[in-house]
Amino acid sequence: MTKLNTIGKYWRDKHGEKIYKIPISISGFTCPNIDGTVARGGCSFCENESFSPNLTDRSKFKLNLHSKTNPYLDKQLLQLKMQFDATKDVLQNKFKAKKFIVYFQSFTNTYAPLDTLKSLYGEALSYDDVIGLSIGTRTDCITDETLDYLEELSKTKEIWVEYGIQSIYDKTLNRINRGHNFANIQEWIKKTKDRGLLVCGHMIFGLPDETQEMMLEGVRVSVELGIDSIKFHPMYVVKNTLLTQEYLKGDFEPISEELYIDTLVKAIKILPPNVSIARVTAGISDDTLLAPLWCNDKHKQIYNVKQALLKEGLIY
Repeated sequence: MTKLNTIGKYWRDKHGEKIYKIPISISGFTCPNIDGTVARGGCSFCENESFSPNLTDRSKFKLNLHSKTNPYLDKQLLQLKMQFDATKDVLQNKFKAKKFIVYFQSFTNTYAPLDTLKSLYGEALSYDDVIGLSIGTRTDCITDETLDYLEELSKTKEIWVEYGIQSIYDKTLNRINRGHNFANIQEWIKKTKDRGLLVCGHMIFGLPDETQEMMLEGVRVSVELGIDSIKFHPMYVVKNTLLTQEYLKGDFEPISEELYIDTLVKAIKILPPNVSIARVTAGISDDTLLAPLWCNDKHKQIYNVKQALLKEGLIY
């Protein structure tokens, strides 16, 4: 039996103890294919204000790379502090957690002027017991100046940039309304790695018209780009998205659990030992999920994935 290199194992080996990730959602952040800079409506699988009136962030003010002012910075800093403290307290009480990475998770967390990013990232790194940051973003929403700043931070802290790769095929990226091509992904992952920063790539299995071999080739190519960690997601359909319309018209058939797990196991087997696994599946357990219904029980998904891996002599 071989124990897989998970992100948790990577952190324990590196820091000598378990590291806990604290997810943060800051109002005012958005995305360039939601705000119309590169596209309209967001990625086809993404629930956003174009479709849903129920998202928590309904503020009119949205940041972008060219924003001249940020009148809501004090509010954002307060949100950061409140979310961090609340989650830290839970983790300490439940797990005796001692060390943390602040995860800027929702929307695109480099899609703002550098001054705003410096304020938020610097605030997060000033908290007791925080060893680093993980920043969720897109490759078309980061600048050389931001990478230079993150490189400086990485001299004393652990800095991860999480890029949504999703697919390596321009045809797929266009169909899901991504707003950029694969060349953009290649360019900015290389720039990020050239600065010595850690990169986690997100891959989606089950995107429209992609075969299993295409998905696996996506993993191979992403590894060749030099990513340090990888997150795997199944493509599922939630209400109030562009994909909802395709699904209801019969133009999109979601991936089956059997095919997803088979593809996942094959993908994990081609990962080199130095690439850690940060996530093996995802889902949603509320009534916004339309399909596939197997994505509504993450605990069952994880169990089924673990069993499939065990049959291959792999322990997750």
